[in-house]
Amino acid sequence: MVVTPKAPAGAAELLETLRTYLPADRVESVNAALEFARECHEGQKRLSGEPYITHPIAVAQLVAGLRMDAQTVRAALLHDVIEDCGITSEDLSRRFGPDVTRLVEGATKIEQIPAPPGVDAPVANADAETLRKMFLAMAEDVRVVIIKLADRLHNMRTLEHLPPERQHPIARETMDIYAPLASRLGIWQFKWELEDLAFRYVDPEGYRRTAEMVSAKRSERERYVRRVESELRGALEEAGVEAEVTGRVKHLYSIYDKSHRYSSDGKSIDQIHDLLALRVLVKDVADCYNALGIVHQTWRPIPNSFDDYIANPKESLYQSLHTSVLGPGTRPFEVQIRTYEMHEVAEYGVAAHWQYKEEPRKRDLQYEERMAWLRHLIEWQQESPGAEDFLESVKTDVFRDQVFVYTPRGDVRVLPAGCTPVDFAYRVHTDLGHNTTGAKVNGRLVPLTTRLQNGDIVEILRSKASKGPSRDWLIPSLGYLGSSHSRQKVRQWFRRQQRGENVDRGRELVDREMRRLDIDRVPVDLWKQLGYETAEDAYSAIGSGDVSPQKLLNRLAEHAPAPTQPKVSPATVKTDSGAPGVRVLGQGGLHVMLAKCCRPVFGDPIIGYVTRARGVTVHRRDCRNVRRPEESDRYVECDWGPSGDLYSAAVEVHAWDRVGLMRDISTIVAADGANMVGVHTEEHDDRSTTVHLTIETEGGAQFARLLSHLDAVRAVISVRRVGSG
Repeated sequence: MVVTPKAPAGAAELLETLRTYLPADRVESVNAALEFARECHEGQKRLSGEPYITHPIAVAQLVAGLRMDAQTVRAALLHDVIEDCGITSEDLSRRFGPDVTRLVEGATKIEQIPAPPGVDAPVANADAETLRKMFLAMAEDVRVVIIKLADRLHNMRTLEHLPPERQHPIARETMDIYAPLASRLGIWQFKWELEDLAFRYVDPEGYRRTAEMVSAKRSERERYVRRVESELRGALEEAGVEAEVTGRVKHLYSIYDKSHRYSSDGKSIDQIHDLLALRVLVKDVADCYNALGIVHQTWRPIPNSFDDYIANPKESLYQSLHTSVLGPGTRPFEVQIRTYEMHEVAEYGVAAHWQYKEEPRKRDLQYEERMAWLRHLIEWQQESPGAEDFLESVKTDVFRDQVFVYTPRGDVRVLPAGCTPVDFAYRVHTDLGHNTTGAKVNGRLVPLTTRLQNGDIVEILRSKASKGPSRDWLIPSLGYLGSSHSRQKVRQWFRRQQRGENVDRGRELVDREMRRLDIDRVPVDLWKQLGYETAEDAYSAIGSGDVSPQKLLNRLAEHAPAPTQPKVSPATVKTDSGAPGVRVLGQGGLHVMLAKCCRPVFGDPIIGYVTRARGVTVHRRDCRNVRRPEESDRYVECDWGPSGDLYSAAVEVHAWDRVGLMRDISTIVAADGANMVGVHTEEHDDRSTTVHLTIETEGGAQFARLLSHLDAVRAVISVRRVGSG
């Protein structure tokens, strides 16, 4: 088969790659898909000016680099023809068969999700929906997502041709979703490049500094890697261990991430153990441990830096020995030791299951075990179908690092890093989680908020009478749960309790938050903003924990009563200067004072009162001092101008008196970026105290968060805003 001179760029290279592992008839079938894709995309251009066909060819080349089967490569070439060229699924199926068509349709469904317009937050609904469709597609055929990862990787390689306002959201989505997904599937060569490419646009300054830092000593590091590589190769040969030794320098984003964490501990970049790494590939597991002994004989091992992922594989089935040593010049570096078969799994991940093999594909138990987490995730999603819960599950239970802990019988349980004994109990069995009263870790009684570490042996103590979980477990600041799976199980338990109890509890929570924000009646559209049709449904969801206290607080902070006030002519107001971010009748530049009686905060509905000597005094609309009809001709309409000023409000904290109370309150205020400009305390006979604060914040949303955080301080009984009529 000969590629014609008019063949598009990259076509010859793709076919050459395929010939290295596919028989001639399979290569010919891919070439037929290539010709069809070229015809379909004829005349279409990319933003770079290149013919559009160069994109599907590049995607197919990335898939072929994973040595995927012919159907996947053909689907990669055709992945845009349904959406961009008007080709029907029926036509595609007649030409290339149902298997290829299903893959193309799966990729098209994911692509049809609307991109978040100008949205920078990874919790956007579009992101949640993208993930949902990806996981559902993976449950049917993981090859769909492998094609999408390759598609995103090539798009990131050419991202400079997009307008700057589109670059950042796409790069952010890549960093938050696609790179962790490639990592979870074990496709490391995609994961590292996606991170580095996204890093360039997400944090250009950090990217530049890291690149300059690495470049400054690149030649020195490369010489050092060659030196230790040669030393280890010689030591292994002398011991009679056949091995392939290669060295590498860590990728840019990994260096940035590690150096950022190390700098907070006062460490330098040269102290990162795996900035430099040697990889040792051997024939079998016995040689892995033999090579480990030789490494430790050659250089001094660094304490607490050894990980045995052969005996305890990661949930993605990654296996390797990791150790860090002090090399020549007491310079730390990492050594990874694995067999050739382990290396294939480490590099290709789930793609290894779909790599072309001459014999018919048999049942792959390793592949089924690797994808078990996906089945669990789909089950959890069916139990709790909300988009936010789904995204939380993915980010906490799938995209985070894991720890390996043991039951008293020695069975391994894999949990997200940061999990507690309660999470462990729920992972063993839901009923065990509901009835957990205590826990032993490594034979010792520990608090239920203890963070589990690799190798811990966990024993759960349960109550004889079924009492169910505590509502405190759903409060994030208390630290009982580190897994979204556990939180969903606890919420489900409360949902099953009497609806009336949840409604009463929800009404109590809403009343408390309204008192805290000094709102005297429930906003009429609050329930719809929370996603419920009736007040009772919303109260039940709030009481059961389906609606988080922070979400409720954020929604309430957006509302305030706004009684109608008569308007007056602008001629009744004398202009002056120095308005603190307030516009009177839409115009700034007037002499304005914020009323001390109600202390309006940025975002509050406000009204102006024309004084006889001090310009305009701005009150909250619900202040009793502006409810005088006999002076209605002196009220003027006001709004908050585009100001970055701080606005003050009075806050009253009622708490049991204890040592350190004021320190904790001031720490919370500072951590939330607010200013505490006034404070005095009032002692009571019952050993409680009231702390009166004057707080400066940027406005309503920040003020609402601050009140929530103050309420979580130990020994605090209540927190409320004061000062209105």
